[in-house]
Amino acid sequence: MALYMTQFSYTTESWQAMVKNPQDRTGTLKNLIEKLGGKLIGLHFCFGEFDGFAVYEYPDDVTCVSGVLAVISAGHLKTVKTTKLLTADELVSAMRKANPMVYPGPKG
Repeated sequence: MALYMTQFSYTTESWQAMVKNPQDRTGTLKNLIEKLGGKLIGLHFCFGEFDGFAVYEYPDDVTCVSGVLAVISAGHLKTVKTTKLLTADELVSAMRKANPMVYPGPKG
C-alpha cells in the first residue's frame, strides 16, 4: 500500500465547536480510512501553518483522493494539503532507475 500525509487546518467554527464539546477525531478518521481499504498510521496536531496532520496508507491514489474528498466535503477544514510519501527504499530504487537516464538541460 502507498503512504500519504494530509496536513490540515480547521475553520474557526470547527474550533469553536470542538472547544465547546472536546472530542478526539482519531476514531472517526480511522473508520473512514478503513472503509476505503486503508490504514490510519497516526493523527497528530501541531503548531505552525497547519493545525495537524494524518499519516495513512491506501491501496492507490484514487482511493486516497476519495478519502480526502469525503473528509473535506464535510466543510470543517479550511486548508488541506496531501502529499504522497516514499520510503527510503523506494527513493533508492528511483535513484537507481534515474542513474542511467540522460536529460539535457536548456541551452543558452
